[in-house]
Amino acid sequence: MFIRKKFGKYKERTYVNYQLVESVRTPKGPRQNVVCSLGDLGPRSREDWLVLVHKVESALAGQTDLFDEAGGEVRDIVANVRARQGKGPIRSAQPRPQAQEDDLVTVRTDAIENRSDREAGPVHVAYQYWKKLGLGEILADVGLSHRESMLTCVMTLNRLLQPCSEHSMPDWIRSTALGDILAEDFDTLTEDPLYRNLDGLYPKRAQIESRLAVRERTLFNLDQTVFLYDLTSTYFEGRSSKNWKARKGYSRDKRPDCNQVVVGLVVNRDGFPLAHEVFEGNVQDQKTVGRMLDLLEARIGLEPGQTVVVDRGMAYDKNIDEIRSRNLHYLVATRQSERDQWLSEFEDLNGFEEVFRTNSPTNAYQRKSRVSLRMKRTQDETHVLCLSQGRKEKDKAIREKQERRYLADLEKLKNRVSSGRLVKPEKIGEAIGRLKERYPRVARYYRVEYDSASKSFSAELIGEKLAKAEGLDGSYLLKTDRTDLSAEQAWRIHNLLTRAEDAFRAMKSPLAERPIFHQLTHRVDTHIFLCVLAYHLLVAIEKTLRDKGEHICFARLREKLKDHRVSTMVLPTDDGRLLKIRKTSTPEPQHRELYKLLEIPEQVIGPKKSWIEIHHDP
Repeated sequence: MFIRKKFGKYKERTYVNYQLVESVRTPKGPRQNVVCSLGDLGPRSREDWLVLVHKVESALAGQTDLFDEAGGEVRDIVANVRARQGKGPIRSAQPRPQAQEDDLVTVRTDAIENRSDREAGPVHVAYQYWKKLGLGEILADVGLSHRESMLTCVMTLNRLLQPCSEHSMPDWIRSTALGDILAEDFDTLTEDPLYRNLDGLYPKRAQIESRLAVRERTLFNLDQTVFLYDLTSTYFEGRSSKNWKARKGYSRDKRPDCNQVVVGLVVNRDGFPLAHEVFEGNVQDQKTVGRMLDLLEARIGLEPGQTVVVDRGMAYDKNIDEIRSRNLHYLVATRQSERDQWLSEFEDLNGFEEVFRTNSPTNAYQRKSRVSLRMKRTQDETHVLCLSQGRKEKDKAIREKQERRYLADLEKLKNRVSSGRLVKPEKIGEAIGRLKERYPRVARYYRVEYDSASKSFSAELIGEKLAKAEGLDGSYLLKTDRTDLSAEQAWRIHNLLTRAEDAFRAMKSPLAERPIFHQLTHRVDTHIFLCVLAYHLLVAIEKTLRDKGEHICFARLREKLKDHRVSTMVLPTDDGRLLKIRKTSTPEPQHRELYKLLEIPEQVIGPKKSWIEIHHDP
């Protein structure tokens, strides 16, 4: 709220009228609504107006200042507001409801205490969306007991809000209002039941994921025509010797020294997970497509005409044939060897159409990027040539960085050979091979030779290959068997793969999927499953806000709500007893706004009263 000064004129006399105004959201955008007229309150400083508005807001929320000297003025304004809200004539304050006799007590104000203050806002939102997705009913349907469902709930909420180990989780639970919200006593909870719950949850994962996908499709009216499939890796701390899936392989986390597992995830165009699987750490991307399609068929069912979108790491003919054999369409980014065959087409700039990337779903203010597209149709396939200015600069920077490192390492190798520290030809050949393996992007542009007779070492740049690479900077090629898509439509559908990348980014960082400390295979799989469940809650919350026009990430939401708390007020009465009231703090305006957008109640728990008799020793 704020106060606005308005001038009027009546019979050649100018008068001043102050208005109490609030900003409201409407389908056409934010608007200002006059709450009530305040008349002429006299000149005041801006700071005085802000203080008055704050007092009025607090009084409307039920908070009053016992020592406020301007209390009469505030009461009159509040009475005016409430009269306007009742759509009746502006008279005086509405009479207060008659208090019950038990509510009237005399309290020793100098001995009032506030105890057991707990964070409530974030866990309140998370639990409301746990209920909204029907996860409690889903867990009961698959055979989990009430206690198992409750432990699964708190473990999932921990992943979403403040991830920690099962050893530390009980302390976190007790530091929040989860006990009040769930009406459960967590005072004696230890880590052992949490570990056992991982074991009990493991065999139920597929059933839960399948039922949850059906529930979300109905609840959010989700599209089921496009499947976006991508992979990532997650590394271990420790040897992980008891996990048969833990292997060394290509690490997306830049940790080739650690064992890892590979996680495959399928999401729909809105970013909701449909199915996931944990593969061996050394599995090749191309070998997972068939297994994931089998999983999708078992979890949610596949229908003819649906489209599978994968990135270039899985764009092999065998995988494309696998997709088509199931009467599904494919849309893939081709591998670089196939793209290189289109160099002449990329060089001819005639016929390219310029489009702009839309804003990020989580950041409405992200700068748009410009891409040029050109379509080439053949008898059974459609190719889309893409030229991205931003990607061109990125490709050039990556290549130049690798080239500098490659040439520096070649110079070090040359010095080792010339100084006699490296003599054997086979060892020199191995060293050259390791450099080619380390810098594959640029090593193919150089011809490196060693003459054992003259013991000379040379590196020659192959100009033709480098020029070809420079000509293809910023370019990539899409192909699909769909003939009903324009170049822009195909490009935009392929861009939806960023939703899977967003899911991996969220699961790894805010949800702390990595590093993995569990050692047993089934507990590792269940740990990742809990991260997926937490991501279901996260994407549901962010989609709800996004549909209301509010582009705010969950981390920022959590930060704004952490000040909404639950605490116990201890009131010593004049008859020697203690009145304990456990209740939610009055939400601030920003709390109310977020709860309204999320369509959840403002009150975390209802007030709970209890009396304690104090016995004094004679």
